Amino acid sequence: MKHPTVVDPEALLGELIQAGVEFIVVGGTAAVLHAAPVTTQDLDIVHQRTPENVSRLMDVLQKLDAVMRYDLANRNLRPTAEMLLGRGQINLSTTLGPLDPLCELGEGQGYDELLQHTVVLSDGPLTLRVLDLPTLIEIKSQTGRAKDRAVLPVLIATLEERQRREPK
Repeated sequence: MKHPTVVDPEALLGELIQAGVEFIVVGGTAAVLHAAPVTTQDLDIVHQRTPENVSRLMDVLQKLDAVMRYDLANRNLRPTAEMLLGRGQINLSTTLGPLDPLCELGEGQGYDELLQHTVVLSDGPLTLRVLDLPTLIEIKSQTGRAKDRAVLPVLIATLEERQRREPK
């Protein structure tokens, strides 16, 4: 089955929530959920790395026919629980679009460490744990990737606009 190249974030998030996966939305989808005028083609999450949670995540990945996205030999390599319990970042294609389960954003930036830097947002019927905007800005400024540098002014402007609107 051919996987779409653009994510259906609502459907993908719904599958993760329905399965009881503990995760934090990060990256471009976090920016979108914070009302930043940006687009993204994948869903980045940092998942809790416990055997129980990884088992739930693996169930979702199997259901969505997840394979490694950058397998140039097209071997249909599947993610493993060992990968999801590790420290790496995994780029997957699924039937609902690209999903990147990130064990950590960086050294010492796993689920447990990031939890205090999250907010709970509702997006229609979904309630999500999302990396807060100041932390998202900090992390994007540290990566050095061109696409992150390009979106930084938009994220900073979104935060400044939010701060202007908040009652003092």
